[in-house]
Amino acid sequence: MTGLVIVGAGGFARETAQAVRDSGEFELLGHLDDNPALHGTEVDGVPVLGGSDLVHDLSEARVVVCIGNPRDYAARARLVRRFDLPEERYATVVHPTAVVSGSSVIGPGSVLLAHCVLTAAVRVGAHVSVMPHVVLTHDDVIEDFATLTAGVRLGGGVRLERGAYVGSGALVREGTTIGAWSQIGMGSGVLGDVPPGEVWVGSPARRLREAGAPALAELVTRTMGGPAT
Repeated sequence: MTGLVIVGAGGFARETAQAVRDSGEFELLGHLDDNPALHGTEVDGVPVLGGSDLVHDLSEARVVVCIGNPRDYAARARLVRRFDLPEERYATVVHPTAVVSGSSVIGPGSVLLAHCVLTAAVRVGAHVSVMPHVVLTHDDVIEDFATLTAGVRLGGGVRLERGAYVGSGALVREGTTIGAWSQIGMGSGVLGDVPPGEVWVGSPARRLREAGAPALAELVTRTMGGPAT
């Protein structure tokens, strides 16, 4: 069985660890986290082996990066860029209760947690986080580094551009595009396109402000021809 290390030891990383144990597809070796106070401890019975740069020493292990939060949802992209690992080092983790249609595809480094549904011809890119009970319907496209938190529902033909973050319980109307590194507030109802680098909240969702500095920095990096990962 192939060994796997999870970068991060917070809530999302712990949920991913449980998905790995439930699926039985990988041997879970442990967490890597840059908080030295965690090194040598255990999280839910899983050891914290050391800092994140150990991914280079554990060259035979597959990797999944499980960091980020609503205040800095660009952290995952920055860390993947810093690692500069080949694509084949990254695992794809799918909880056994997730329903993924045969016509759907999921990229490396992505995580689908419990009871997610991908109905037909859904495309999920690399390093995407899909939390429990998310429903992605026909022809949705989820670009790299996007985050869909618990209970999100996307209508058919929705596109989440690179790094977009959709808060818990949000609903997105069919045919809508959420721009790169934009953030949708929890419980929002999105009825039309959202430009890149903005925060929208409410139902119907309206612009609240610009996205935070970390997300805007990623948007500028991409616009100026920065690295794709």
